Amino acid sequence: MSYIIDRRLNGKNKSMVNRQRFLRRYRGHIKDAVQDAVNRRSITDMDRGEQISIPTKNTHEPRIGHGQGGRQHRVYPGNKEFNTGDELEKPRGGGGGQGSGQASNQGEGEEDFTFAITREEFLNYLFDDLALPNMVKQSLARTKNFKTRRAGFVSEGTPNNLSVVKSMRNAHARRIGMGAGKRRKLKELEAALADAENRGDSGAVATLKADIADLQRRLKKIPFLDDIDLRYRNQVKVPMPTSKAVMFCLMDVSGSMTQDVKDMAKRFYLLLYLFLERNYEQIEIVFIRHHTSAKEVSEEEFFYSRETGGTIVSSALKLTLDTIKARYPVEEWNLYGAQASDGDNWNDDSPICRDLLVRQIMPAMQYYCYVEITPREHQTLWHEYEAVAEHFADSFAQQQIVDAGDIYPVFGKLFQKRMAT
Repeated sequence: MSYIIDRRLNGKNKSMVNRQRFLRRYRGHIKDAVQDAVNRRSITDMDRGEQISIPTKNTHEPRIGHGQGGRQHRVYPGNKEFNTGDELEKPRGGGGGQGSGQASNQGEGEEDFTFAITREEFLNYLFDDLALPNMVKQSLARTKNFKTRRAGFVSEGTPNNLSVVKSMRNAHARRIGMGAGKRRKLKELEAALADAENRGDSGAVATLKADIADLQRRLKKIPFLDDIDLRYRNQVKVPMPTSKAVMFCLMDVSGSMTQDVKDMAKRFYLLLYLFLERNYEQIEIVFIRHHTSAKEVSEEEFFYSRETGGTIVSSALKLTLDTIKARYPVEEWNLYGAQASDGDNWNDDSPICRDLLVRQIMPAMQYYCYVEITPREHQTLWHEYEAVAEHFADSFAQQQIVDAGDIYPVFGKLFQKRMAT
């Protein structure tokens, strides 16, 4: 059996078909490598490409070989030891290797196969099988979103919308319809002509030939393509329901949040930002930072500002609620929230946070997730949020991050694509 592999260049890309086949085959290895890369990277280079290494033993192609056994006739030049009919022992296993170098007692190994994936491929593997939960299409009475749809064929239109196939079918049907009677009459005349020639009736032959010539001339006058045959593809604009969504990102920047904890929170939000920007066209992101007071900030300030202070988490929830009422009507938007904190909060404020979520915020939310970044035992805020999870099991989730290695697995759990119910 022979395998032919096409290694010709496809445009500016080298062996694109083979590359895609290779990426599909080693999908599992690449996803593991991408996850490891996310845990190693800093915030600034989170969305670049990556060098992927795969053990060489995993890239071997299957081969079919002939085993030992059977009768074989071979000619060995320079043989001085054996004669015809002598039996040879099978080679024993465990022979020496073919490599060169010093012996070692550290086992066996092979060099890894290393290749690069692009930024787009990296993000594809990074966010594979992830989606915003409970996304629904909101029908808007005043929607400005339209989609062009096919609406059959019309007899008038622009040349670029001309349907050649439909026009030729119409022309063929018209020629058949207009010429069917004439062709039937032509066959009758040709049969009569043959009969007259057999009888030797010269007068009838001349008359029939003239009639046949006239009928053939009339058939040729039927146009191959007429204006009435032309058909154009009709396209109309129809209003489309939209899937507009807004994500509220709430980050605790109080004094209890150490720099390491803040860096992990920023990495989580950067993953979320890349995920939303890549997978959703109509998405808005509201960045809210809070300590004793909350403030809506820009993307740059959200990730790089060093402002700090005490901790009153309810200030961020109240600002979120006010922003929803002012700018994002529930009947028009899919509302999402993501909150990151070390869980440390003013003692009297945690019950207020619970009440705000249960009574006002969660009834409007499609999904809300809380991430507690702490290696310690859960704080009061976590226990209050457990009561929220009891009321909204399908739309509220909470996870704990202990170190940087937990960021991507936790992100995957929170936004894993769910089966439709």
